[in-house]
Amino acid sequence: MKRVLTAVILIPMVLLLVFKGPFWLITLAAAAVAVLAAWEFLALADASGAKTPRIAVLCGIVLLFVCIFFRPEYATPLLGCLNFAVFIICAFRSPLPRVLPDTAYSVFGLLYIGLSLTTIPLLSAQENGDSLLVFLFFVVWVGDIVALYVGRAFGRRKLAPSISPNKTWEGSIGSVAGSLLVTLLLIFLGGVLTRNNFDLISYPGPVWRWLVLAVLLNIAAQVGDLIESAVKRGAGVKDSGSLLPGHGGILDRIDALLLAAPVLWWAQLAQQWF
Repeated sequence: MKRVLTAVILIPMVLLLVFKGPFWLITLAAAAVAVLAAWEFLALADASGAKTPRIAVLCGIVLLFVCIFFRPEYATPLLGCLNFAVFIICAFRSPLPRVLPDTAYSVFGLLYIGLSLTTIPLLSAQENGDSLLVFLFFVVWVGDIVALYVGRAFGRRKLAPSISPNKTWEGSIGSVAGSLLVTLLLIFLGGVLTRNNFDLISYPGPVWRWLVLAVLLNIAAQVGDLIESAVKRGAGVKDSGSLLPGHGGILDRIDALLLAAPVLWWAQLAQQWF
Protein backbone atom coordinates (compact mmCIF):
# COMPACT_ATOMS: atom_id res chain seq x y z
CA MET A 1 0.00 0.00 0.00
CA LYS A 2 2.86 2.39 0.78
CA ARG A 3 4.34 1.65 -2.63
CA VAL A 4 1.03 2.38 -4.38
CA LEU A 5 0.37 5.58 -2.45
CA THR A 6 3.86 6.91 -3.14
CA ALA A 7 3.40 6.22 -6.86
CA VAL A 8 -0.05 7.86 -6.86
CA ILE A 9 1.50 11.03 -5.44
CA LEU A 10 4.72 11.12 -7.46
CA ILE A 11 3.49 10.22 -10.96
CA PRO A 12 1.04 13.16 -11.31
CA MET A 13 3.73 15.50 -9.96
CA VAL A 14 6.21 14.27 -12.58
CA LEU A 15 3.67 14.62 -15.41
CA LEU A 16 2.67 18.10 -14.24
CA LEU A 17 6.33 19.10 -14.27
CA VAL A 18 6.81 17.65 -17.77
CA PHE A 19 3.84 19.46 -19.31
CA LYS A 20 3.76 22.71 -17.33
CA GLY A 21 7.24 23.17 -15.89
CA PRO A 22 9.62 25.66 -17.56
CA PHE A 23 13.08 24.49 -18.56
CA TRP A 24 14.70 25.99 -15.45
CA LEU A 25 12.32 24.12 -13.14
CA ILE A 26 12.84 20.79 -14.93
CA THR A 27 16.60 21.33 -14.70
CA LEU A 28 16.32 22.20 -11.01
CA ALA A 29 14.15 19.14 -10.28
CA ALA A 30 16.52 16.82 -12.15
CA ALA A 31 19.48 18.33 -10.29
CA ALA A 32 17.76 17.84 -6.92
CA VAL A 33 17.01 14.20 -7.73
CA ALA A 34 20.61 13.72 -8.91
CA VAL A 35 22.03 15.18 -5.69
CA LEU A 36 19.84 12.96 -3.50
CA ALA A 37 20.60 9.85 -5.56
CA ALA A 38 24.33 10.64 -5.59
CA TRP A 39 24.33 10.99 -1.80
CA GLU A 40 22.81 7.51 -1.55
CA PHE A 41 25.28 6.11 -4.08
CA LEU A 42 28.25 7.56 -2.21
CA ALA A 43 26.86 6.11 1.02
CA LEU A 44 26.87 2.70 -0.70
CA ALA A 45 30.44 3.34 -1.83
CA ASP A 46 31.47 4.19 1.73
CA ALA A 47 29.73 1.03 2.96
CA SER A 48 31.96 -0.87 0.53
CA GLY A 49 35.10 0.50 2.18
CA ALA A 50 35.67 3.87 0.53
CA LYS A 51 35.49 7.32 2.10
CA THR A 52 34.43 9.59 -0.73
CA PRO A 53 34.46 13.42 -0.68
CA ARG A 54 30.69 13.59 -0.84
CA ILE A 55 30.29 17.38 -0.73
CA ALA A 56 32.81 17.86 -3.53
CA VAL A 57 31.04 15.30 -5.73
CA LEU A 58 27.62 16.84 -5.04
CA CYS A 59 28.97 20.30 -5.87
CA GLY A 60 30.35 18.87 -9.10
CA ILE A 61 26.94 17.48 -10.03
CA VAL A 62 25.31 20.86 -9.34
CA LEU A 63 27.90 22.54 -11.59
CA LEU A 64 27.08 20.06 -14.35
CA PHE A 65 23.41 21.06 -14.26
CA VAL A 66 24.27 24.75 -14.14
CA CYS A 67 26.38 24.20 -17.24
CA ILE A 68 23.56 22.29 -18.96
CA PHE A 69 21.21 25.19 -18.25
CA PHE A 70 23.46 28.01 -19.47
CA ARG A 71 26.03 26.48 -21.85
CA PRO A 72 25.39 22.79 -22.58
CA GLU A 73 28.14 22.70 -25.20
CA TYR A 74 30.72 23.03 -22.39
CA ALA A 75 29.41 20.07 -20.37
CA THR A 76 32.04 17.60 -21.63
CA PRO A 77 35.10 19.76 -20.87
CA LEU A 78 33.58 20.69 -17.50
CA LEU A 79 33.11 17.00 -16.69
CA GLY A 80 36.79 16.39 -17.47
CA CYS A 81 37.83 19.24 -15.18
CA LEU A 82 35.58 17.96 -12.39
CA ASN A 83 37.09 14.48 -12.67
CA PHE A 84 40.60 15.86 -12.27
CA ALA A 85 39.45 18.08 -9.39
CA VAL A 86 38.02 15.06 -7.57
CA PHE A 87 41.26 13.15 -8.23
CA ILE A 88 43.29 15.97 -6.71
CA ILE A 89 41.00 16.18 -3.66
CA CYS A 90 41.26 12.43 -3.06
CA ALA A 91 45.04 12.46 -3.57
CA PHE A 92 45.50 14.97 -0.74
CA ARG A 93 42.60 13.86 1.45
CA SER A 94 42.58 10.05 1.43
CA PRO A 95 45.18 7.68 2.89
CA LEU A 96 47.50 6.56 0.10
CA PRO A 97 46.09 3.01 -0.24
CA ARG A 98 42.63 4.49 -0.69
CA VAL A 99 43.36 7.31 -3.15
CA LEU A 100 42.48 5.29 -6.23
CA PRO A 101 39.32 3.59 -4.84
CA ASP A 102 38.00 6.88 -3.43
CA THR A 103 38.66 8.62 -6.74
CA ALA A 104 37.08 5.82 -8.76
CA TYR A 105 33.87 5.78 -6.70
CA SER A 106 33.63 9.59 -6.79
CA VAL A 107 34.26 9.97 -10.51
CA PHE A 108 31.83 7.17 -11.27
CA GLY A 109 29.20 8.98 -9.18
CA LEU A 110 29.63 12.05 -11.41
CA LEU A 111 29.18 9.92 -14.52
CA TYR A 112 26.63 7.37 -13.37
CA ILE A 113 24.23 9.84 -11.78
CA GLY A 114 25.26 13.40 -12.65
CA LEU A 115 25.95 13.02 -16.36
CA SER A 116 23.11 10.52 -16.87
CA LEU A 117 20.42 12.75 -15.39
CA THR A 118 21.53 15.84 -17.31
CA THR A 119 19.90 14.14 -20.30
CA ILE A 120 16.47 14.77 -18.73
CA PRO A 121 16.56 18.58 -19.20
CA LEU A 122 18.34 18.08 -22.54
CA LEU A 123 15.45 15.90 -23.74
CA SER A 124 12.88 18.38 -22.44
CA ALA A 125 14.52 21.13 -24.49
CA GLN A 126 13.95 19.22 -27.75
CA GLU A 127 11.20 20.28 -30.14
CA ASN A 128 9.03 17.36 -29.02
CA GLY A 129 10.44 17.33 -25.50
CA ASP A 130 7.22 16.78 -23.55
CA SER A 131 6.31 13.76 -25.66
CA LEU A 132 9.84 12.32 -25.39
CA LEU A 133 9.81 12.50 -21.61
CA VAL A 134 6.33 10.97 -21.38
CA PHE A 135 7.51 8.18 -23.69
CA LEU A 136 10.63 7.62 -21.59
CA PHE A 137 8.84 7.55 -18.25
CA PHE A 138 5.94 5.34 -19.33
CA VAL A 139 8.14 2.83 -21.14
CA VAL A 140 10.24 2.48 -17.98
CA TRP A 141 7.38 2.58 -15.47
CA VAL A 142 5.06 0.18 -17.27
CA GLY A 143 7.92 -2.20 -18.07
CA ASP A 144 8.84 -2.28 -14.38
CA ILE A 145 5.26 -2.89 -13.24
CA VAL A 146 4.60 -5.66 -15.78
CA ALA A 147 7.92 -7.34 -14.93
CA LEU A 148 6.91 -7.41 -11.26
CA TYR A 149 3.50 -9.03 -11.79
CA VAL A 150 4.46 -11.36 -14.64
CA GLY A 151 7.52 -12.48 -12.69
CA ARG A 152 5.43 -13.22 -9.60
CA ALA A 153 2.78 -15.10 -11.56
CA PHE A 154 4.85 -17.00 -14.13
CA GLY A 155 8.50 -16.58 -13.18
CA ARG A 156 10.49 -19.82 -13.22
CA ARG A 157 13.90 -19.21 -14.80
CA LYS A 158 16.18 -16.84 -12.91
CA LEU A 159 17.55 -13.90 -14.89
CA ALA A 160 20.58 -13.01 -12.79
CA PRO A 161 20.39 -14.97 -9.52
CA SER A 162 23.70 -13.75 -8.12
CA ILE A 163 22.62 -10.10 -8.52
CA SER A 164 18.85 -10.11 -8.08
CA PRO A 165 17.38 -13.51 -7.10
CA ASN A 166 13.76 -12.46 -7.65
CA LYS A 167 14.10 -11.40 -11.28
CA THR A 168 13.17 -13.95 -13.93
CA TRP A 169 13.37 -14.29 -17.70
CA GLU A 170 9.58 -14.46 -17.81
CA GLY A 171 9.32 -11.15 -15.99
CA SER A 172 11.95 -9.64 -18.29
CA ILE A 173 10.09 -10.70 -21.43
CA GLY A 174 6.83 -9.46 -19.93
CA SER A 175 8.53 -6.13 -19.24
CA VAL A 176 9.46 -5.73 -22.92
CA ALA A 177 5.90 -6.61 -23.94
CA GLY A 178 4.50 -4.05 -21.48
CA SER A 179 6.76 -1.32 -22.87
CA LEU A 180 5.68 -2.16 -26.44
CA LEU A 181 2.00 -2.06 -25.50
CA VAL A 182 2.25 1.28 -23.73
CA THR A 183 4.17 2.68 -26.71
CA LEU A 184 1.33 1.68 -29.04
CA LEU A 185 -1.15 3.24 -26.60
CA LEU A 186 0.83 6.50 -26.50
CA ILE A 187 1.03 6.64 -30.31
CA PHE A 188 -2.73 6.01 -30.57
CA LEU A 189 -3.50 8.60 -27.88
CA GLY A 190 -1.19 11.14 -29.51
CA GLY A 191 -2.96 10.63 -32.85
CA VAL A 192 -6.41 11.07 -31.29
CA LEU A 193 -5.35 14.23 -29.47
CA THR A 194 -3.74 15.70 -32.59
CA ARG A 195 -6.86 15.05 -34.70
CA ASN A 196 -8.90 16.88 -32.06
CA ASN A 197 -6.49 19.84 -32.01
CA PHE A 198 -5.00 19.01 -28.61
CA ASP A 199 -1.26 19.51 -28.94
CA LEU A 200 -0.32 17.52 -25.85
CA ILE A 201 1.76 14.58 -27.09
CA SER A 202 2.73 13.44 -30.58
CA TYR A 203 4.90 10.69 -31.98
CA PRO A 204 5.56 11.41 -35.66
CA GLY A 205 7.31 9.06 -38.02
CA PRO A 206 6.92 5.33 -38.55
CA VAL A 207 5.47 3.27 -35.71
CA TRP A 208 8.28 0.71 -35.97
CA ARG A 209 10.82 3.39 -35.00
CA TRP A 210 9.08 4.05 -31.69
CA LEU A 211 8.68 0.33 -31.04
CA VAL A 212 12.40 -0.26 -31.61
CA LEU A 213 13.16 2.65 -29.28
CA ALA A 214 10.82 1.15 -26.66
CA VAL A 215 12.71 -2.16 -26.77
CA LEU A 216 16.08 -0.39 -26.48
CA LEU A 217 14.87 1.73 -23.55
CA ASN A 218 13.35 -1.28 -21.82
CA ILE A 219 16.56 -3.28 -22.11
CA ALA A 220 18.57 -0.30 -20.85
CA ALA A 221 16.13 0.12 -17.95
CA GLN A 222 16.39 -3.55 -16.96
CA VAL A 223 20.19 -3.44 -17.12
CA GLY A 224 20.14 -0.23 -15.06
CA ASP A 225 18.02 -1.95 -12.42
CA LEU A 226 20.37 -4.93 -12.31
CA ILE A 227 23.59 -2.96 -12.01
CA GLU A 228 22.18 -0.91 -9.14
CA SER A 229 21.21 -4.18 -7.47
CA ALA A 230 24.79 -5.37 -7.94
CA VAL A 231 26.09 -2.24 -6.21
CA LYS A 232 23.68 -2.69 -3.29
CA ARG A 233 24.47 -6.39 -2.95
CA GLY A 234 28.18 -5.59 -2.97
CA ALA A 235 27.61 -3.06 -0.17
CA GLY A 236 25.48 -5.55 1.78
CA VAL A 237 22.26 -3.46 1.84
CA LYS A 238 18.71 -4.08 0.60
CA ASP A 239 17.77 -0.50 -0.35
CA SER A 240 19.82 2.56 -1.22
CA GLY A 241 17.80 4.60 1.28
CA SER A 242 14.38 5.03 2.89
CA LEU A 243 13.22 8.40 1.57
CA LEU A 244 10.33 6.97 -0.50
CA PRO A 245 7.94 4.78 1.54
CA GLY A 246 7.54 1.37 -0.07
CA HIS A 247 10.15 2.13 -2.73
CA GLY A 248 13.38 2.50 -0.77
CA GLY A 249 15.66 5.35 -1.73
CA ILE A 250 15.78 7.80 -4.63
CA LEU A 251 18.45 5.71 -6.35
CA ASP A 252 16.18 2.65 -6.14
CA ARG A 253 13.50 4.54 -8.06
CA ILE A 254 15.65 6.06 -10.78
CA ASP A 255 18.13 3.23 -11.38
CA ALA A 256 16.36 2.26 -14.62
CA LEU A 257 16.28 5.87 -15.85
CA LEU A 258 20.01 6.24 -15.34
CA LEU A 259 20.61 4.10 -18.42
CA ALA A 260 17.33 4.57 -20.30
CA ALA A 261 17.44 8.40 -20.39
CA PRO A 262 20.93 8.56 -21.97
CA VAL A 263 19.92 5.87 -24.50
CA LEU A 264 16.95 8.00 -25.62
CA TRP A 265 19.17 11.10 -25.80
CA TRP A 266 21.76 9.28 -27.90
CA ALA A 267 18.98 7.97 -30.14
CA GLN A 268 17.81 11.56 -30.69
CA LEU A 269 21.34 12.59 -31.60
CA ALA A 270 21.72 9.61 -33.94
CA GLN A 271 18.61 10.71 -35.82
CA GLN A 272 20.44 13.84 -36.93
CA TRP A 273 23.14 11.76 -38.62
CA PHE A 274 20.79 9.71 -40.82
